[in-house]
Parts: sequence; structure tokens; C-alpha cells
Amino acid sequence: MSTTYLFDIDGTLLSSGRAGQKAMEEALRVELGVENLDYEIPTAGRTDRAIITDLFRWHDEPLTETRFQQFRDCYFSLLPNHLQAGGGMVLPGVTELLAKITAESNEFTGLMTGNFQTSGWLKVRHFAIDHHFSFGVFGDVHVDRDDLARLAWSELIAKRPELEPNHIWVIGDTPADVQCARAIGARVLAVATGRYSREELEATNPDATVDDFQRTDDVLDILLHG
Repeated sequence: MSTTYLFDIDGTLLSSGRAGQKAMEEALRVELGVENLDYEIPTAGRTDRAIITDLFRWHDEPLTETRFQQFRDCYFSLLPNHLQAGGGMVLPGVTELLAKITAESNEFTGLMTGNFQTSGWLKVRHFAIDHHFSFGVFGDVHVDRDDLARLAWSELIAKRPELEPNHIWVIGDTPADVQCARAIGARVLAVATGRYSREELEATNPDATVDDFQRTDDVLDILLHG
């Protein structure tokens, strides 16, 4: 049975140079009139819906679905300029790894990220790696990352009823990636290219951990035979 790969974006495939954070902070100024950006909200491994929900709560702003959509659309309009401003990059070894995984087909290689669908595709297109992915599951609806994984599972088995969880690899850089993989019984490869160290990731008991993707053949061996 062909293995399915679900890649996180930020900190796993690429660094956007904080473009997403900068665009969201600009949206705070535009939509909410917030000038003091001294907030303490965790973002790593979380969905954009969860982050925006917390931003509104932090600033004592009521959040209706209409206001959420207005803020989200403002963020979408600002993100391309922040990506163009530079400072981001595809992380080492990613291009080579994706090329080898999708050498024959990208049918079973997708994104599973807390990014909104629009902003997630904007990021991977900006860095010219979007062609490696045939599908994605995004943070538009769910606050809980585990629910995102459950959505991915339901969509995958709808298309491939014979699929088993242990034929899915989740690849990500945060403990949340490990946890959401476990929520659906998938295997998980943790990569220490984000804000978490190898030791912190190993403490969450992934199936495998790597420092980065530069030793492409070793990473591929884990994904194919691990």
C-alpha cells in the first residue's frame, strides 16, 4: 500500500521570515486599531483559527463569524507583501526530499497545517514547492490540531477505504504535530528545524526525530522503511 505523507508548513518545510506573524499584526492594526502589540499567545503548532480567537480575546474584542472573516480576509490581503519583503527560505534538504518522495507521483503527498487554506497555499507557492502537493488539510475550521488530523483521516479514507493509519506519516516540527498524529494512529517524524529542540521533540515520543532534512537519503529511509 502506498504511504501517505502529511507535511506541516512553517518550521518544517520553510521559514517565512515571520511573514505570517507580521501580516497578522498588521491586520490587528487595520481591523482592530491595535497599536500595542505586546501580547502573549502561543502560536507554534496551533491553527490560525485558534490564534485569531485568542488575539481577539486578549484584546477584549468580541468575535463573531463576520468579524472573524473580515480579519482573516485582511490578513490574506497583507500576507503577499510580507512574503515579498524577504527573509524567508525553504529549509535545508526540503526541496531534495520532496523531489524524491514525489518522483513518480504526488498523489499521496499533502499538507496538514494550522495555516488557513489560502495562506498555506500562498506560502508554499511563494517558495515554489507547491507542485509537490496534491491536497491539503488546513486550519480554517478547527481550533484543536487533533481535530485537524481527524479531518485529514476522514477525507483520506473516503478516497482510499483500504488505507490504514500506520501507512500515514505526519511530518512536523512541534509537539502538536506528534500529538495530532497519535490522535489518528499515524506515524510521525519530528524535525528540529522550528522552535523546539531535538530533545524537546524526542520527549513527546515520535516514531523518529531528525535535526533537519539535509541527510535526505537517511530521512527517506525512515519514511520508506521506518
